[in-house]
Amino acid sequence: MTPISNLAYPDINKTDSLRFRTLAEWLTWQMRLHFTAVELGLDRCRCIAAKMGLLNPDFKVISVAGTNGKGSSVTMLDLILRNSGYQVGRYTSPHLIRYNERICINGNEVTDDQLCESFERIDRARGDVTLTYFEFGTLAALDLFMASGIDLAILEVGLGGRLDAVNILDADLALVSGIDLDHQQWLGNDRDSIAREKAGIFRSSSPAVCSDIDTPQSLIDYAAELGTSLYLQGRDFHIRMEKNTWSWYSADKHYVDLPRPVRYGDFQIYNAAGVLMLLTLLSKTSPVEEKAIRQGLQDFHLPGRFQIIPGEIQIILDVAHNRQAARTLAENLRLLPGNGTTHVLIGMLKDKDRLAVFEALSPIVDVWHTVTLPQERGADAETLCGDLRQTGFTGAINRYESVASALDMIRAGAVQGDRLVVTGSFLTVSAAIQHLNLPGLS
Repeated sequence: MTPISNLAYPDINKTDSLRFRTLAEWLTWQMRLHFTAVELGLDRCRCIAAKMGLLNPDFKVISVAGTNGKGSSVTMLDLILRNSGYQVGRYTSPHLIRYNERICINGNEVTDDQLCESFERIDRARGDVTLTYFEFGTLAALDLFMASGIDLAILEVGLGGRLDAVNILDADLALVSGIDLDHQQWLGNDRDSIAREKAGIFRSSSPAVCSDIDTPQSLIDYAAELGTSLYLQGRDFHIRMEKNTWSWYSADKHYVDLPRPVRYGDFQIYNAAGVLMLLTLLSKTSPVEEKAIRQGLQDFHLPGRFQIIPGEIQIILDVAHNRQAARTLAENLRLLPGNGTTHVLIGMLKDKDRLAVFEALSPIVDVWHTVTLPQERGADAETLCGDLRQTGFTGAINRYESVASALDMIRAGAVQGDRLVVTGSFLTVSAAIQHLNLPGLS
């Protein structure tokens, strides 16, 4: 594989032609280039990708959509495929600490220089067309993947599917993970509407998998209309839970006594089941070894997804920010041993269904701690406190102006055996990781 840094791009003069010199400058500019932060649609991105020769990649494309679980599914796929010897590109969003996390090649984050050079190529190709922050990132991922000689690219859809920038490419295989309510202002107000948007990544000539255990009928109907071969959890592939292991089987394949991706809860097993179905379909052209699957499941780790930090005061980091994710978090906390007080530190965005999240979590919370997120979309601590009171919660609620100050105060007042859950947003968990000086990312 040719290192990206050694490739020649005749349109780039590295010494004096870059619009900006640093990644931070590029990202700040991208945030204000387009008139709105989110504008769904494929025309702008497809036009620029065509100019850059990115629409017909020489690698296989796996697109992954879903309300929850898509980042976990992408990570499992990446681990297993790399364990099988394939060169793999991984594109995810959002990031926790560094923008570079979004684009990884063979498990390594791309560098600032690689991103800056790619952004310059995109900037030159776009002419007068304005692009969103996410569109710039998607095009950069495809650009860097094309230059790297990978075998497969795993692309996480940012929002929805049908009109998401990732969908400018025709996926060779598609995976939809858990489906629930989120981003209703763009995707619709019920699971059927949202599922239909996510099914937009399907293609008639390519197989698709849905790992949701209660697949909305709209997704099934759309696959049938399109002629997509669709594989469903509970119909075409099945799991059997054991105490410390689990087994997976379909009509043609079975795996027994597989390692659990996480110690507590079954939520990642459902994601893993969809991943195994997709790998079974992929194996017709790109086979994977069973030992690679077992090793990938055993090594799976994704920061901010029920990430447990042990200590006298146990800390659990979870980016849950919608109803389904909050319910899963509550179920996992019930399974996690603990006899002390459960403190929950939460910061959320204004456009999220905060009441649904609070209603799901309140039964397992002893003390709430609301925090203001300083970003433009962030809700303030007082608003979150008012939302909590609307749900009927009558216990203690403390308010803070920053995640850092909240963490310091909570930890100072907690006693051995208590646990502290940090949740509500990627932004909240990111701030906690940085303040606690945790490694955060493996």
